[in-house]
Amino acid sequence: MAQVMLEHFLRERGVHGRVRIRSGGVARYARDGMLPSLDAKIALRDLGLEAESIVSTDLRQHPERVVEAALIVTMTDEQKAIIVSYPEVGDTPVVTLRELAGEAGDIEDPVGQSEEGFRACRDEIQRCLSLALDQLVAWVSSADGLRKP
Repeated sequence: MAQVMLEHFLRERGVHGRVRIRSGGVARYARDGMLPSLDAKIALRDLGLEAESIVSTDLRQHPERVVEAALIVTMTDEQKAIIVSYPEVGDTPVVTLRELAGEAGDIEDPVGQSEEGFRACRDEIQRCLSLALDQLVAWVSSADGLRKP
């Protein structure tokens, strides 16, 4: 959900094509090619957003994918700790979405919850992205942007 919403917000700001956003998972149930759940699609559709082209990568199986990242945003401190343990991360900044929004705490995965659980998670992601959006747009718009050389 976060990838779809961030792409939407960046598109609205006119900087979408200047940064590539990818979803990856580190949970035990993450796998390559994983599609968003029906509940996630419904929660996004409520906002007029579609998640049809989104697929995930199991970063436990492909830690080399983090080399391409200039910034890694996780939903939880546990995910952040897992990602930071990958030697491939190097000096790439890794933050939780709440940290990016200037806050502390986790945004828990709503897997196994009802549609309302997914909507609540969606709303929290949207709130945090809204708080962090100016900072993200400034990074993307800077000379270096969020791209590694």
